Amino acid sequence: MKFFVIGDVAVDHLYYLGHIPAPGEEVSPIRSTMQPGGAGGTMSVTLARLGHSVTLAARVGDDPFAEVALKIVRESGVNTSAIQVDPDLLTSTITVMQTPDGKRAMISYGAANRNLDAAKLKKKDIDSADALLVSAYSLIGGAQREYAVKAIGYAKKAEIPVMIDMGTGAVNAAGARLLDNVQAADYLLLNQHELLALTETDNISAGLEGLHERGTQRVIIKVGAMGSIIWTPEETELVEAIDLEDDVVDSTGAGDTFSAVFAHGVLSGMSMKEAARAANAAGALAATSVGAQTRAISQSDLQALTAR
Repeated sequence: MKFFVIGDVAVDHLYYLGHIPAPGEEVSPIRSTMQPGGAGGTMSVTLARLGHSVTLAARVGDDPFAEVALKIVRESGVNTSAIQVDPDLLTSTITVMQTPDGKRAMISYGAANRNLDAAKLKKKDIDSADALLVSAYSLIGGAQREYAVKAIGYAKKAEIPVMIDMGTGAVNAAGARLLDNVQAADYLLLNQHELLALTETDNISAGLEGLHERGTQRVIIKVGAMGSIIWTPEETELVEAIDLEDDVVDSTGAGDTFSAVFAHGVLSGMSMKEAARAANAAGALAATSVGAQTRAISQSDLQALTAR
């Protein structure tokens, strides 16, 4: 299958700490590393490793970090013809501070990604795809939002499935303003916090009702250790998690991997429940290695874990 993906590429600076420092406090990490990341990059890499043809639209700076951000994207065979280079803005960076008990704090800088030029979007790239996968970070605002909205419009006219993956940072930045765009999704993927913030409700049922009133037909909610919830107007079902808790070392990128594998499952002919089960497995596996794109997810991995 052929995917067109719109989303950030970035360099993740990962710091593993005994505790998150207070204002003015200086701490030394237990360990640290620098890895390629970003929702667009991670989803593209995951899909390419599963054998799909993937084109990624993102923007990097004319700087050394661009090579780091795109290293695994290129190694995985993702088509980078829609990657733009910004002459002024830097490649996006994300600083992640994580403690052994899973608490995290992040500093995210969209940088060049937010300047993705819609004039360079080629309609034929959307028309020739089997699905459009969009990270909601692309819908926050500015030129990148224009690019994403234009691509979604092309996809809807061509009757190509649109899958939108939310993100906590995107919801925190844009909130309910995203609703006008995400209601175009054939599949909307998000976690519980994002659902409640996006719909300005205080429980899952009310949030889903709010989305349904706007025309959303398929929602996948990531609920952490419980797994995921699939929802359509006809059914709601909890799909239990795949328990790899003892092997978890870093959750960075696990949600992006989940979304990519769900998209893979649906386009491969799986039911929503089967695709969510595979996505649960992939998200769990992604968290067993340090870095968003380090753990390659294969068909055999998914088959082994979903057969449990």
